[in-house]
Amino acid sequence: MSRIGKKAVPVPAGVTATINDRILSVKGPKGEMSMPLVDDISYTIDGAQIAVQPANDTKRARAFWGMQRTLVSNLVTGVSDGFTKVLEITGVGYRASVQGKNLKLQLGYSHDVDFPIPDGITIKTPDQTTVEISGADKQRVGQVAAEIRRWRKPEPYKGKGIKYRGEYIFRKEGKKK
Repeated sequence: MSRIGKKAVPVPAGVTATINDRILSVKGPKGEMSMPLVDDISYTIDGAQIAVQPANDTKRARAFWGMQRTLVSNLVTGVSDGFTKVLEITGVGYRASVQGKNLKLQLGYSHDVDFPIPDGITIKTPDQTTVEISGADKQRVGQVAAEIRRWRKPEPYKGKGIKYRGEYIFRKEGKKK
């Protein structure tokens, strides 16, 4: 039994969910998102919640149960609240700024890195060393954050680079005499 799958997904006020042709569509203040439904799982919308149950007793249905419930929950959370990842830039001369549809990164290379901001994603730089990535789709927000971080991963000696807020960087001791 899936402990996560047993719980119904609450649908907050201002969010509507519909099922048409094996596609779950959720509409809210942050936009509209949809996902295809799996045949082994049955989805029911009753009142202000979406219930996810295995349609049969196969191993595949039990394996998909919790994951499908989490995907439905991510859709509802995305259109109501949205998702945010925060990156912190550490290093002398390392900085970021948003210029139009591009994120301009200065990361110690001989050139500036221009990262095009994808549709559906909002990037803000409250200061030169912080980048806030937000959007309705959890997967896309995480992917964009990972692509930006990939330009300069944190190194273990001084900790210079781009890291997620709250991420622990394992530090090494330098050379000894």
